[in-house]
Amino acid sequence: VQLQASGGGLVQAGGSLRLSCAASGRTFSSYVMGWFRQAPGKERDFVAAITYRGQSTYYASSVKGRFTISRDNAKNTVYLQMNSLKPEDTAVYYCAAHGGGSYYLGTSYDYWGQGTLVTVSS
Repeated sequence: VQLQASGGGLVQAGGSLRLSCAASGRTFSSYVMGWFRQAPGKERDFVAAITYRGQSTYYASSVKGRFTISRDNAKNTVYLQMNSLKPEDTAVYYCAAHGGGSYYLGTSYDYWGQGTLVTVSS
């Protein structure tokens, strides 16, 4: 499966952005999908994941209550709605398709998008 993330940009603290990740190739609905982020000089961290039909979602504690992951299987797209953004949310955000194992670990994901940069100014 090929993944293309978009929607990043520059936003002021307290603002909102919605990231999108369009998938092509193998059946999108057969994958648990996740979002990860990597801040400058830091490791890639889990942000959120959503199961096949969206029946379950999982969030990092740092974003819970502010971010919402969703998916539209008819459009082969997964979204990340980010509200109440903080400067510490600044990172490159990656979408990924899960292959097996813990949803919280990057090593559990087989396919990755190219990343989209989110910059939150104070």
